[in-house]
Amino acid sequence: MDEIGVRTERHGETAAVRARLQHVYWIGGGSGAGKSTIARRLADRHGLHLYSTDDVMSDHASRSTPEDCPYLSEFVAMDMDERWVNRPPDTMLETFHWWRGEGFGLIVEDLLRLPREPRIIVEGHRALPGLVKPLLAAPTNAVWLLPTPDFRRAAFDSRGSTWEIARKTNNPKRALHNLLERDRLFTNRLCKEAASLERRVIDVSTTMTEDDLAERVSEALGL
Repeated sequence: MDEIGVRTERHGETAAVRARLQHVYWIGGGSGAGKSTIARRLADRHGLHLYSTDDVMSDHASRSTPEDCPYLSEFVAMDMDERWVNRPPDTMLETFHWWRGEGFGLIVEDLLRLPREPRIIVEGHRALPGLVKPLLAAPTNAVWLLPTPDFRRAAFDSRGSTWEIARKTNNPKRALHNLLERDRLFTNRLCKEAASLERRVIDVSTTMTEDDLAERVSEALGL
C-alpha cells in the first residue's frame, strides 16, 4: 500500500503534496492503543489542530462511490451478522474498507484545505504506514502505537464499548471474538508494515501509564 490514491493525484505529484503537508504529524496504530487520548493531550500541550480520522468517516463515506470504495459499498450492504459473525477474522481484516486504504485520499484533501497554522496532528487507524510514508517531510513526523491484546481489551472495557457492536448481532460472543481477533491481526500487520518501511512504532502494554505514553509519543514526533 504505497500509493496515496487517485484523489490525491489531483493535487499534483507526491513531492508537491508532501511539501504542503510538512506541518502535519501522524499518530496511527491499532484499535484501543490510546491514539485519540494521546493526540488530544499533545494538541492541547503544543497548540496543534487535532484531526481525527474517525470523526470524518461518515462524511467520507457519504462522499464516496462504489467505484471509489467497493469494499465500503459491500460493507454497508451487509447486516450485522454478515459483518461480524458469519465471516472469519482474517476475511474481516482483508475486506475492511478503511484498512484497504479506501477514502485515504479524502483525508489528504481535508488536510490540504486546512490552514498551515497551527500545525496539525492526525490520529486514527486509517493512517496506515504505507499510505502515510510518501507524505512525510521527515521520518519523525509519524509514529504508530501497537497495543498488546491485554491493553486493547482493557481499553475497550474502560470505555464500556467492549460489547457495543457484538450485542447488535445474534451471536454476541462469537462477534466479540471475531472483532478482537481481527484487531489483533491488524496490529500484527501494522507492526510488519511499519518495520518493512522503517517507521517508528511504540508498543503499548498495561504496564505503561498515559503520562509515559504521551511523553514517548511527544519525543518520537520531536514536539
